[in-house]
Amino acid sequence: MRAFIQSLGTLLCRARSTSRKGQTLVEYALILAVITVVAIGVFAQLGNRITLIFSAINSLLDTAQSSH
Repeated sequence: MRAFIQSLGTLLCRARSTSRKGQTLVEYALILAVITVVAIGVFAQLGNRITLIFSAINSLLDTAQSSH
């Protein structure tokens, strides 16, 4: 993760020294990177909860099926 952030910083420095168009591209890349990191964190948290919910549903269905 640290190497990724450093490479983004390097890209940002290069973009500022070359052109405005390149700088805009790097800014969009940084925004996308932040959104991606946040999404991964959210999905990781939700993934555990969703797994627990489906496990509970599966257990209830097994119990209901065995009682018939």
